[in-house]
Amino acid sequence: MNTQNNDKLLHEKYIKQKKVEKRWVRFFQLLLFVSFFSLWEIAGKKHWIDPLLFSYPSKIFQLFIEKIGDGSLYVHTSITLMETIFGFILGTLLGTILAAILWWSPFFSKVLEPYLVVLNAMPKIALGPILIVAIGPHMGSIIAMGALISIIITTIVVYTSFKEVDTNYLKVLQTFGASRTQLFKEAVLPASYPTIISTLKVNVGLAWVGVIVGEFLVSSKGLGYLIIYGFQVFNFTLVLLSLLVIAVLATIMYQLVEFLEKKLIKHTK
Repeated sequence: MNTQNNDKLLHEKYIKQKKVEKRWVRFFQLLLFVSFFSLWEIAGKKHWIDPLLFSYPSKIFQLFIEKIGDGSLYVHTSITLMETIFGFILGTLLGTILAAILWWSPFFSKVLEPYLVVLNAMPKIALGPILIVAIGPHMGSIIAMGALISIIITTIVVYTSFKEVDTNYLKVLQTFGASRTQLFKEAVLPASYPTIISTLKVNVGLAWVGVIVGEFLVSSKGLGYLIIYGFQVFNFTLVLLSLLVIAVLATIMYQLVEFLEKKLIKHTK
């Protein structure tokens, strides 16, 4: 009985320590955030930095209110967000399907593996102009750019995860007459959920990079277009506003993936 009480007390102490640690982490994250923007504001207003080049938070916020008021920021943000979500889903889905095909056919995987390594080493952004010529100077080529930048890395990482599933476990299932489809559905895919979720986190950043670069090359709307336009008219407050909006949206997408991860892992357990 005493042992059980001691274990309970130790567990409660551990939970309490974790909560205190979490609060301190949040506190320092907030402190870092406030300090950075405060210092930036002071540096801009006191001309320690060139306000024309680096602007400062209150000036950016003023432009944010102005752009929200005329509705233009909503239009540009919604277009970029839609392109990014499509590119993100398409790149992850096609990469996972390709990984499944490679797992399904060992012969096919032996043939394609060297090409995947070469394609992964290639700077996909350099293919942007070819995509624009092939698909056309419209939203389709921007979404394709967002998908292309993540598809190869998704294929390689997820395929590696599929291959690393315990072969003894698969052999046991085979002795019970499991087909290859059942092996994949019941063992390989569920065991790879953590890797697929980790790949989603990486793909959030990659999809934003692909779409913004696509908008640099061919677009008359979107946050990438605003960055290029701001640079051309020397309005760096607009450039920084666009970058901050991208940072906020990318963080929200990342948090949503983390939420999905918690739900999925909890469900798997």
